[in-house]
Amino acid sequence: MSFENAVAAIISRATTGNQGPLGVLSANLDHINHFGAGRKWAGTFEGWPSVEWLTLLDGAPLVQRANNMTAGRWPRLAGSDLIGPILDRAAHQGLTVGFLGGSTEAHTLVQQKFARERPDLRVSGWWAPERDALEDPGACRDLCAEIAEAGIDILVVCLGKPRQELWIGRYGAMSGAKVLLAFGAVVDFLAGKVQRAPVVVRDFGLEWAWRLAQEPRRLARRYMIDGPRAYRTLQLHSRIRDTRAAGGLDQAKQDPAASVTPGLFAPASAHTDVAVLVVTYNNQLDMPNLLQSLRHETAEQSIKVVVADNSPNMETLGVLAQETDVLSFPTGGNRGYAGGINSALERAGTADSYLVLNPDLRLEAGAVRALRQRMASSEAAVVVPLLLDEDGETYPSLRREPSLLRAAGDAVLGGRVRHRSGCLTEMDFDKNSYLHPHRVDWATGAALLIRADLAADIGPWDEQFFLYSEEVDFFRRARQLGAVAWFEPESRMVHRRGGSGESPELTSLMAVNRIRYARKYGGPGYAALIRCIVAVGELARAALPGHWQAFRTVVESRKWEELPRASWYSSRSETPDFPEGAVIIPAHNEAAVIGRTLATLAPSLSAGTVEVIVACNDCSDGTEEVAASFPGVCVITVPEASKVAALNAGDRAATRWPRIYLDADIDLPAGALRRTLTELTSEAGPLAARPAFRYDTNGAAWSVRAYFRARSRIPGTSSALWGAGVYGISQRGHERFSEFPPMTGDDLYIDGLYSKDEKQVLECVPVLVRTPRSPTALLHTLKRVYRGNTEQRSGSGAATKQSMHELIHSVRGPISALDAVIYAAFAVSGRLYSRGVTRTGWERDDSSRIPNPEEVFGGGLRP
Repeated sequence: MSFENAVAAIISRATTGNQGPLGVLSANLDHINHFGAGRKWAGTFEGWPSVEWLTLLDGAPLVQRANNMTAGRWPRLAGSDLIGPILDRAAHQGLTVGFLGGSTEAHTLVQQKFARERPDLRVSGWWAPERDALEDPGACRDLCAEIAEAGIDILVVCLGKPRQELWIGRYGAMSGAKVLLAFGAVVDFLAGKVQRAPVVVRDFGLEWAWRLAQEPRRLARRYMIDGPRAYRTLQLHSRIRDTRAAGGLDQAKQDPAASVTPGLFAPASAHTDVAVLVVTYNNQLDMPNLLQSLRHETAEQSIKVVVADNSPNMETLGVLAQETDVLSFPTGGNRGYAGGINSALERAGTADSYLVLNPDLRLEAGAVRALRQRMASSEAAVVVPLLLDEDGETYPSLRREPSLLRAAGDAVLGGRVRHRSGCLTEMDFDKNSYLHPHRVDWATGAALLIRADLAADIGPWDEQFFLYSEEVDFFRRARQLGAVAWFEPESRMVHRRGGSGESPELTSLMAVNRIRYARKYGGPGYAALIRCIVAVGELARAALPGHWQAFRTVVESRKWEELPRASWYSSRSETPDFPEGAVIIPAHNEAAVIGRTLATLAPSLSAGTVEVIVACNDCSDGTEEVAASFPGVCVITVPEASKVAALNAGDRAATRWPRIYLDADIDLPAGALRRTLTELTSEAGPLAARPAFRYDTNGAAWSVRAYFRARSRIPGTSSALWGAGVYGISQRGHERFSEFPPMTGDDLYIDGLYSKDEKQVLECVPVLVRTPRSPTALLHTLKRVYRGNTEQRSGSGAATKQSMHELIHSVRGPISALDAVIYAAFAVSGRLYSRGVTRTGWERDDSSRIPNPEEVFGGGLRP
């Protein structure tokens, strides 16, 4: 375009705006440094279908290159030259203008200047957000709402490259502005804070030197380091684009997809929009949450779910058997992650795309749709989402292709010095990378959407990588086929990151697989160097758990044969052998939850070695009938509404040891029960023990979730017998007391009977503890807890100081700090609330016994 045509096109779009927002940018060497071939944000503009882009050649090297390639004469169109005529036309036609970016000082100077020189110009808004606000999606959406309310026709965006273009691409349509000008430092030019180069300097293409002389500290890297690299990219990768070939990938379906049925998955035999592939290993507690979040996604696309179970027992498949629209099957062994995906692919049938998910994920609303939209709007053959930790913090899941320098940087620095150059780390720690969609080398394999044609072309995942590095290999093979991977931040998933567990063997396997990957794609010399670097990294961390063993394994090749690998089970019984013992469940009006609790005990009941006693005390809701419907369960009636009376009655009825005391609303997985009974039966075992636990805060208020996040970070809460709703006592341990005394907090009483060496918290499949859902319910629970402390004289000042000390030391950032404040507020309120209050009957939290709102579909409850 000529100068006049460019101004006319911008004003025309601002006047009509019926074609959607227009983003206008200036292309110079700095632009190529960020968006050119091989750079971080390459291809990003094609991924923003909501904004149409007008690219103006600003930099003199680009203009010269265009002239040489086309034998024409291209004008240089700089935003600083265009802004004056654009504002003049806007004033003449009564268009509204807004300014985003720059300092408040610059805004004040421009306002004063406009009052003198452009009194007729309608400026409806000035926004100078802090950088933190621009990195917060919620704050950006609020900002867009303000801009939209102001009714802006032309928004001048002065945030600097690449932030201004990325902001326009993601939020421009939300702002309501018809034209968005990515004009960098134009506010400073208008304010007179930065002087334009003389015309003669500009004509010779030396404006960069003028600006460098004015702001050497800020611009030295851009012009002296990044500039030459961008110039080389310009020379190597420039081409004349054939606009006739423009357009997205052919998204036509080969087969019609199954009809969409909200809340239900399609059968595996049907062709669907998405086939979800999940590999499980003892994930019986995780799968219900994942499937529940996936069901919400079925309102917008057809989805089928295929689960390949690597577990050594039938517990996960037992849970999945209740999900009648899910295809789940045993793989016959522990085939690893790659092997499990291959097994699922074999059973999945046809689909437009395949979504690989870890079982310990929970999808936020619209996550699948966002992945599919990114795939449709770009050339992406693989799309990965934004992963969040349970506390809401972004998990750095994006990675760069492994190299010697990156391996060395990670070996020496690990997760420290996160702001180091990308050539010194595989991990992408840049916050900006997780705010905007862009191409990536690879990402962690927890979640990825794969286009069907790529899945067919790439073939099976490489099973030599039993666990870890299989996704690095998959992404590399995809790139070798010409496929591109994208990151989509609008797709959000919460990752518990507990699916694989932790052990010295897995730490060693992770290290060795990096060497295996280097051997596959590099020569012997390259692989030997990677091996040395990995060994140095493990040796440097030898004091940390598992890393000394990993170092020895890396150095001694014979130990590689001892690492976890694909294996086959000779048999897998639905009723595995259980050690002998008893489970005592006190229950008062627990008809809503007792069936769920007893269902998790089915494997032990069928084994015949464990007696389960439900002590129903003063029940009036049919708890006895529900419990008696389970074969093998012994139901006894206690007339008094007292948990202590129920526990003692259960003790008198039981005949076997050890004994597990279980709250009626707690799910006790068979693996956790087996491990607890085994340890308590051992002669050298503890006198009292409990399994590990984790909190389920689904459906809870945000303040309740914050309280339990903070609580889970306090070491003392995970090392005592209380707090899990379950504990076990051996026969020798029970000799410490004849019966439970009449007091609140039986688990606290038991914890105080044994020394540190006599009790143990077991590492095993965790028990699921459903928390209160409302602040009021939590306060009622804390009232009972603190009153129990007082009754047993356990609420000492020393214990309180220790808890506060651990709470303070658990703070790692702003979110954990807020969690700690909320925890402390609840703790203080609970203590005050408990004073002077006497106990009245059976006290418990009823809010966690009500089904989650997320479990409701179409007005009914899923079984």
